[in-house]
Parts: sequence; structure tokens; C-alpha cells
Amino acid sequence: MDIKEVNLIKAALEDKKANDIKVLDVSELTTICDYMIIADASNINLLDTIVDAVYDTMAKNEIFPKMTEGNKNSGWVLMDYNDIIVQLFNSDMRSFYDLERIWCDAKEI
Repeated sequence: MDIKEVNLIKAALEDKKANDIKVLDVSELTTICDYMIIADASNINLLDTIVDAVYDTMAKNEIFPKMTEGNKNSGWVLMDYNDIIVQLFNSDMRSFYDLERIWCDAKEI
């Protein structure tokens, strides 16, 4: 995967009004993935809509997650697209986990 897929995901997030979208290039910091995309939603219904939008956008391009963890009720959803990990939260959970602090050495793109 490359930046094209990152842009597809980012566009889906923007279209569904995800909050504070961050795209981090973590390729020099970990072997887990090349990009981490972090965003949040203001409520659980919007979180569910955003997750569906990412899945549908990628599926239209015949790209499917290796795995998905969490759900709208947990306040956190992780979608693993191999080289891209998408972390979606409700606002409280995002503040609690503060992934931007953990990955502060990553380049934001």
C-alpha cells in the first residue's frame, strides 16, 4: 500500500466529518505499519458511520482489513490494513489513550 490508500481513508474520514484527523508516517519508528491514521467522532453513532465509510471505501478498491478490533460501544475501533492502521475513537477515549503523544516522533503528513 502507498499514500494513495492513505488518501482514500483520509477522504472517507473527512466526508463523514471525523474530528482532528492525523496521518502519521511511522515507517522509521516501527515495523508494525508504515502509516497510522488517528481520528475521533463526537458520538457512538458517528463512530459507527465513520468505520463503515472507511471499510466501504477500501472495499470498493478491493482492499480489506486484515483484522478489526473494538466497536462503537467500546469507544475505540482499530482497522488493520497491513501497512496502514486506522485508530478511531470517541472523544473521551482518544484523550485517554493520547496516541499522538506516544507517536510524537512520527512525521505528520
